[in-house]
Amino acid sequence: MPRLVAHAKRIPPPPELADLTLGPRHLSLLAFLLLDGPVTVNDLAARLQVAPTTASLLIGDLTRKGVLERAEDDADRRRRIVSIAAAARPAIEAWLAPGAEAWRRALGPLTPRQRRIFLDTLLAYEAAVAELRAT
Repeated sequence: MPRLVAHAKRIPPPPELADLTLGPRHLSLLAFLLLDGPVTVNDLAARLQVAPTTASLLIGDLTRKGVLERAEDDADRRRRIVSIAAAARPAIEAWLAPGAEAWRRALGPLTPRQRRIFLDTLLAYEAAVAELRAT
């Protein structure tokens, strides 16, 4: 696990995004949007496991920098749909797509049961780390 994290940290952002000072939450937010498509602020907050106000701050920061766009939800005008800006999409895809493809290659040959065991193991590890840090 430390090798995976160390490798991920060494992947530099593309030149178009290099001066944006992106943190781990920004990276996760961009990965969710790239892989899952446009979503609401509340959906992103839930996926990032942060408060909606925190997600809104991250989104606002990236929107001001031209990386993200917000649009009204046609079904409910009070909600905002967040997506990657068209101009930023190629750079983000080039940056994050190899990691997504690596996961597809690693998990693709596994049976659904094996994938479930793998994911459950990662979730158990995450829970154990959180528990040990809390004590």
